[in-house]
Amino acid sequence: MLEKITELINEVKNFETSSAEEIEKFRIKYLGSKGILKDLFTDFKNVPNEQKKEFGQTINLLKKSAEEKVNTLKEAIESAVEEKGVYGDLTRPSEPIQLGSRHPISLVKNQIIEVFNRIGFTVSEGPEIEDDWHNFTALNLPEYHPARDMQDTFFIEKNPDTLLRTHTSSVQVRYMEKNEPPIRTISPGRVFRNEDISARAHCIFHQVEGLYIDTDVSFADLKQTLLYFTKEMFGKSKIRLRPSYFPFTEPSAEVDIYWGLETETDYRITKGTGWLEIMGCGMVDPNVLKNCNIDPTKYSGYAFGMGIERIAMLLYQIPDIRMFYENDVRFLEQFKSVI
Repeated sequence: MLEKITELINEVKNFETSSAEEIEKFRIKYLGSKGILKDLFTDFKNVPNEQKKEFGQTINLLKKSAEEKVNTLKEAIESAVEEKGVYGDLTRPSEPIQLGSRHPISLVKNQIIEVFNRIGFTVSEGPEIEDDWHNFTALNLPEYHPARDMQDTFFIEKNPDTLLRTHTSSVQVRYMEKNEPPIRTISPGRVFRNEDISARAHCIFHQVEGLYIDTDVSFADLKQTLLYFTKEMFGKSKIRLRPSYFPFTEPSAEVDIYWGLETETDYRITKGTGWLEIMGCGMVDPNVLKNCNIDPTKYSGYAFGMGIERIAMLLYQIPDIRMFYENDVRFLEQFKSVI
């Protein structure tokens, strides 16, 4: 008899359910007026006197276990009902998560990086707060050089040697100082110039600059690289290079692509010519190589640079550069991302 009661105690301990109906059946089975405990207490009078104490204690343990199990399961159900009342049906499907947006500058930057990665260009980065050497002097712009006026600079107060970088060419200088040729790298990043803010200009903008240094690098190599880029980025296969001037390249050129004159927008953005300027480029000046401890008699190279905002404005037909920085949700939601 004691073994049977022990089995019943184990059965009570192992019983689990979340159904109120099953809990009620369990309660009636053990604690009801015609339940198991009622029968056990009836049989108590037939137990030998020497076993009554142990038998009674075991029955009481069964009764206590059954009562505690019923109370525990009922409390669990009541708690779930209360939580459901506060938070709603927890088993229902969740609300669809709003798909976020990538900023157009990030989209275009990543696209440019991907294009140049395919032909072996790595990505290099550097500090936005620079010193005069890396931002100017090493790039063939010594102190009092008139070309410094081309880049109105934000200098850090009380330290005339520290400034906010005006181009990511400073990253290229740092890279050349730490790496030996062959070098093939692009340097995307944010730059700063003290300019009036308008629909076409801003004091903060982003650049991607490229650098390739090796033996026997020619201007023809530069042209083929830029032609590959314009085909991949814009789907345009016609470019032209116009002579220009940059202190850190010689010879230097501006790169135009033939955008076409198919729509009214094409006429507007190309001013009726069909041509659009997209970047500057040139062969790295030997003095720049010397400043970075690279032998210009052995190595040569080319460099190029473009504004990411300008590329984004062309690709997405954005009329005002200020829209990139206003954080207008209506503008940003147009650039839904699936990544």
